[in-house]
Amino acid sequence: MSKNGSGLHIVFTGAPGCGKGTQARALKEKVDICHLSTGEMLRAEAAKGTPLGSEISALIDGGNLVPDEMIIKMLSSRIEEDDCKNGFILDGFPRTLPQATVLDELLEQKGIKLDAVIEIQVPDEIIMERILGRYACMTCGEGYHDKFHKPKVYGVCDKCGGTNFYRRIDDNRTTVQNRLVNYRALTYPTIPFFEKKGVLCCVDGTGTIEATSKKVNVILGITQ
Repeated sequence: MSKNGSGLHIVFTGAPGCGKGTQARALKEKVDICHLSTGEMLRAEAAKGTPLGSEISALIDGGNLVPDEMIIKMLSSRIEEDDCKNGFILDGFPRTLPQATVLDELLEQKGIKLDAVIEIQVPDEIIMERILGRYACMTCGEGYHDKFHKPKVYGVCDKCGGTNFYRRIDDNRTTVQNRLVNYRALTYPTIPFFEKKGVLCCVDGTGTIEATSKKVNVILGITQ
């Protein structure tokens, strides 16, 4: 595979906190295609305060999965938008085998083929450390970590100079443990599904963000 963005369709998968969102954003910067985070799409809906949003919020805060029909409807509409015409990166979807099956059917109907499903592999103990330490700027959303990525000036966002930060309510030990249990039971079965399709690629995500990005670029044949 050797592409530099045009027509590139990628799925990042792996346990919560493995770094799939970070790698999806890094890839978007490099190839300039649409990054679709179903988690962010759902959180945006939850923030609206509608009855649907409240239902989504309760599910997310408890570390539980949102019903398939809700996500598929949002996603099908989203990939029809202009910014997805040249390709997209899916981050956080599919999370169940039924979702993987429906996604496969949905993309086939739209004449789209996945170039790669990249599983980022990270042990649970490292995932726990990563998730419990992360926080973000309330103004611009720039992400930080207590240990791995602190602002250059304490209490001041590197990107926008903001001084207010927040942690996601679902970033606590009990919820993370619940999310890992859900991942093993519900999401992991998608791995052999994509392996049989011939699109699965596995990446060791225990190193630095840059090291993992290089491995992803090699898989995708991206040299720039």
